[in-house]
Amino acid sequence: MTVISPRYGILLAAAALLTTAGCGLGAELDREADPERTGAHAVEAPPPMEVPAPGPSGPGAPPDPTATEGCPESGVRVTTGMVNVAMGLRAMPVTLTNCGTGEQRVNGYPDVRVRDVERRPMDVTVLKGPGPITTLDDPGPHPVALKPGESARSVFVWRYSAVEASTLRGSGVYVEIAPAAGAERRTVVPEGGLDIGETGLLGTTAWEKVTD
Repeated sequence: MTVISPRYGILLAAAALLTTAGCGLGAELDREADPERTGAHAVEAPPPMEVPAPGPSGPGAPPDPTATEGCPESGVRVTTGMVNVAMGLRAMPVTLTNCGTGEQRVNGYPDVRVRDVERRPMDVTVLKGPGPITTLDDPGPHPVALKPGESARSVFVWRYSAVEASTLRGSGVYVEIAPAAGAERRTVVPEGGLDIGETGLLGTTAWEKVTD
Protein backbone atom coordinates (compact mmCIF):
# COMPACT_ATOMS: atom_id res chain seq x y z
CA MET A 1 0.00 0.00 0.00
CA THR A 2 1.30 3.47 -0.91
CA VAL A 3 1.51 5.92 2.00
CA ILE A 4 0.86 9.57 1.14
CA SER A 5 3.06 11.92 3.12
CA PRO A 6 1.67 15.08 4.83
CA ARG A 7 3.79 17.19 2.45
CA TYR A 8 2.22 15.53 -0.58
CA GLY A 9 -1.22 16.12 0.95
CA ILE A 10 -0.47 19.83 1.24
CA LEU A 11 0.59 19.97 -2.41
CA LEU A 12 -2.64 18.24 -3.43
CA ALA A 13 -4.61 20.83 -1.43
CA ALA A 14 -2.75 23.64 -3.14
CA ALA A 15 -3.47 22.11 -6.53
CA ALA A 16 -7.18 21.93 -5.69
CA LEU A 17 -7.37 25.60 -4.85
CA LEU A 18 -5.33 26.41 -7.94
CA THR A 19 -8.18 24.99 -9.99
CA THR A 20 -10.80 27.13 -8.24
CA ALA A 21 -8.96 30.38 -7.66
CA GLY A 22 -6.60 30.82 -10.61
CA CYS A 23 -2.94 30.18 -11.30
CA GLY A 24 -1.75 33.15 -9.23
CA LEU A 25 -2.40 31.39 -5.93
CA GLY A 26 -0.73 28.17 -7.04
CA ALA A 27 2.40 30.07 -8.00
CA GLU A 28 2.43 31.93 -4.71
CA LEU A 29 2.07 28.68 -2.73
CA ASP A 30 5.01 27.26 -4.67
CA ARG A 31 7.11 30.31 -3.82
CA GLU A 32 6.22 29.98 -0.15
CA ALA A 33 7.24 26.33 -0.04
CA ASP A 34 10.47 26.75 -2.04
CA PRO A 35 11.43 30.42 -2.46
CA GLU A 36 14.87 29.63 -3.95
CA ARG A 37 13.47 27.06 -6.43
CA THR A 38 15.92 24.47 -5.08
CA GLY A 39 13.49 21.60 -5.14
CA ALA A 40 13.79 21.28 -1.35
CA HIS A 41 11.01 22.27 1.03
CA ALA A 42 11.23 24.17 4.28
CA VAL A 43 9.20 23.10 7.31
CA GLU A 44 5.78 24.68 7.17
CA ALA A 45 3.87 26.30 10.00
CA PRO A 46 1.44 24.06 11.87
CA PRO A 47 -1.71 23.29 9.86
CA PRO A 48 -5.04 24.80 10.95
CA MET A 49 -6.25 23.12 14.11
CA GLU A 50 -9.55 21.32 14.50
CA VAL A 51 -12.09 23.65 16.07
CA PRO A 52 -14.39 21.90 18.57
CA ALA A 53 -18.05 22.80 18.70
CA PRO A 54 -18.32 25.95 20.84
CA GLY A 55 -20.70 26.24 23.76
CA PRO A 56 -23.92 28.24 23.88
CA SER A 57 -23.70 31.87 22.86
CA GLY A 58 -24.09 34.77 25.26
CA PRO A 59 -26.67 37.56 25.22
CA GLY A 60 -26.67 39.57 22.01
CA ALA A 61 -24.41 37.08 20.20
CA PRO A 62 -25.04 36.29 16.52
CA PRO A 63 -27.32 33.32 15.86
CA ASP A 64 -25.82 29.90 15.43
CA PRO A 65 -25.10 29.64 11.67
CA THR A 66 -25.69 25.88 11.74
CA ALA A 67 -29.32 26.55 12.68
CA THR A 68 -30.06 28.21 9.33
CA GLU A 69 -30.93 25.99 6.39
CA GLY A 70 -32.20 26.61 2.90
CA CYS A 71 -31.96 29.96 1.14
CA PRO A 72 -31.78 33.13 3.28
CA GLU A 73 -34.27 35.94 2.70
CA SER A 74 -31.48 37.92 1.03
CA GLY A 75 -31.36 35.31 -1.75
CA VAL A 76 -27.62 34.71 -1.36
CA ARG A 77 -25.78 31.89 0.38
CA VAL A 78 -22.16 32.13 1.57
CA THR A 79 -19.92 29.08 1.93
CA THR A 80 -16.21 28.58 2.59
CA GLY A 81 -13.83 26.01 1.15
CA MET A 82 -10.86 24.19 2.59
CA VAL A 83 -8.08 26.31 4.10
CA ASN A 84 -4.93 25.74 2.07
CA VAL A 85 -1.47 26.13 3.58
CA ALA A 86 2.09 26.78 2.39
CA MET A 87 4.46 27.49 5.26
CA GLY A 88 2.92 30.56 6.98
CA LEU A 89 0.51 31.51 4.18
CA ARG A 90 -3.16 30.59 4.45
CA ALA A 91 -5.72 30.84 1.65
CA MET A 92 -9.43 30.07 1.72
CA PRO A 93 -11.97 30.33 -1.12
CA VAL A 94 -15.30 31.97 -0.25
CA THR A 95 -18.28 31.38 -2.54
CA LEU A 96 -21.36 33.58 -2.85
CA THR A 97 -24.27 31.75 -4.52
CA ASN A 98 -27.52 33.23 -5.80
CA CYS A 99 -30.03 30.82 -4.31
CA GLY A 100 -33.01 33.10 -4.93
CA THR A 101 -35.28 33.64 -7.91
CA GLY A 102 -34.02 37.01 -9.15
CA GLU A 103 -30.72 38.37 -10.39
CA GLN A 104 -28.09 39.38 -7.81
CA ARG A 105 -25.35 41.92 -8.51
CA VAL A 106 -22.02 42.42 -6.74
CA ASN A 107 -19.15 44.78 -7.48
CA GLY A 108 -16.02 44.89 -5.38
CA TYR A 109 -14.94 43.22 -2.17
CA PRO A 110 -16.81 41.31 0.52
CA ASP A 111 -17.52 42.99 3.84
CA VAL A 112 -16.02 40.85 6.62
CA ARG A 113 -15.99 40.71 10.41
CA VAL A 114 -14.13 38.03 12.40
CA ARG A 115 -15.22 36.71 15.81
CA ASP A 116 -13.48 34.43 18.31
CA VAL A 117 -14.73 31.21 19.90
CA GLU A 118 -16.92 33.24 22.29
CA ARG A 119 -18.29 35.28 19.38
CA ARG A 120 -16.46 38.46 20.43
CA PRO A 121 -15.21 40.71 17.58
CA MET A 122 -11.48 40.27 16.92
CA ASP A 123 -9.01 43.04 16.15
CA VAL A 124 -8.48 42.03 12.53
CA THR A 125 -7.81 44.51 9.73
CA VAL A 126 -9.66 43.42 6.58
CA LEU A 127 -7.94 44.56 3.39
CA LYS A 128 -9.38 45.18 -0.05
CA GLY A 129 -6.83 43.16 -1.99
CA PRO A 130 -4.31 40.48 -0.99
CA GLY A 131 -1.31 42.82 -0.53
CA PRO A 132 0.84 43.17 1.51
CA ILE A 133 0.12 39.61 2.63
CA THR A 134 0.86 37.97 -0.71
CA THR A 135 1.07 38.65 -4.45
CA LEU A 136 -2.03 36.66 -5.37
CA ASP A 137 -3.78 37.97 -8.50
CA ASP A 138 -6.82 40.14 -7.75
CA PRO A 139 -9.41 40.86 -10.49
CA GLY A 140 -10.28 44.18 -8.82
CA PRO A 141 -13.76 45.67 -8.53
CA HIS A 142 -15.97 45.00 -11.54
CA PRO A 143 -19.71 44.38 -12.04
CA VAL A 144 -20.77 40.76 -11.56
CA ALA A 145 -24.35 39.72 -12.36
CA LEU A 146 -25.50 36.39 -10.93
CA LYS A 147 -28.55 34.62 -12.26
CA PRO A 148 -30.28 32.10 -9.99
CA GLY A 149 -27.88 29.22 -9.32
CA GLU A 150 -24.76 31.16 -10.34
CA SER A 151 -21.88 31.97 -7.98
CA ALA A 152 -19.06 34.43 -7.42
CA ARG A 153 -15.85 33.76 -5.52
CA SER A 154 -13.37 35.66 -3.37
CA VAL A 155 -10.16 34.32 -1.83
CA PHE A 156 -9.24 35.20 1.76
CA VAL A 157 -5.53 35.17 2.62
CA TRP A 158 -3.67 35.65 5.90
CA ARG A 159 -0.44 34.74 7.68
CA TYR A 160 -0.33 32.11 10.39
CA SER A 161 -0.10 33.42 13.96
CA ALA A 162 0.19 31.29 17.09
CA VAL A 163 -3.12 30.13 18.52
CA GLU A 164 -3.58 28.70 22.02
CA ALA A 165 -4.78 25.15 21.44
CA SER A 166 -6.55 24.85 24.81
CA THR A 167 -8.59 28.06 24.58
CA LEU A 168 -8.49 28.79 20.82
CA ARG A 169 -7.37 32.30 21.70
CA GLY A 170 -6.31 34.00 18.48
CA SER A 171 -8.50 31.81 16.25
CA GLY A 172 -11.26 33.34 14.15
CA VAL A 173 -13.96 30.72 14.64
CA TYR A 174 -16.90 32.71 13.29
CA VAL A 175 -16.59 34.79 10.13
CA GLU A 176 -19.39 37.17 9.13
CA ILE A 177 -19.44 37.87 5.39
CA ALA A 178 -21.59 40.21 3.30
CA PRO A 179 -21.48 40.78 -0.48
CA ALA A 180 -20.62 44.45 0.19
CA ALA A 181 -20.60 47.03 2.98
CA GLY A 182 -24.10 47.68 4.26
CA ALA A 183 -25.49 44.35 3.05
CA GLU A 184 -26.64 41.60 5.39
CA ARG A 185 -23.78 39.50 6.75
CA ARG A 186 -23.99 35.71 6.85
CA THR A 187 -22.06 33.83 9.54
CA VAL A 188 -19.90 30.88 8.51
CA VAL A 189 -17.65 28.58 10.55
CA PRO A 190 -14.60 27.70 8.42
CA GLU A 191 -13.19 24.25 9.11
CA GLY A 192 -10.13 24.73 11.32
CA GLY A 193 -10.86 28.42 11.87
CA LEU A 194 -8.71 31.39 10.88
CA ASP A 195 -5.43 31.08 12.81
CA ILE A 196 -4.83 34.77 12.37
CA GLY A 197 -3.90 35.78 15.92
CA GLU A 198 -5.29 38.46 18.23
CA THR A 199 -4.29 41.19 15.80
CA GLY A 200 -3.67 40.52 12.14
CA LEU A 201 -4.37 41.24 8.53
CA LEU A 202 -6.93 39.48 6.36
CA GLY A 203 -6.64 40.05 2.63
CA THR A 204 -9.55 39.55 0.24
CA THR A 205 -9.83 39.45 -3.53
CA ALA A 206 -12.74 41.09 -5.35
CA TRP A 207 -15.76 38.98 -6.25
CA GLU A 208 -15.28 37.15 -9.53
CA LYS A 209 -17.89 35.06 -11.32
CA VAL A 210 -17.37 31.30 -11.11
CA THR A 211 -17.27 29.86 -14.61
CA ASP A 212 -16.03 26.30 -13.98
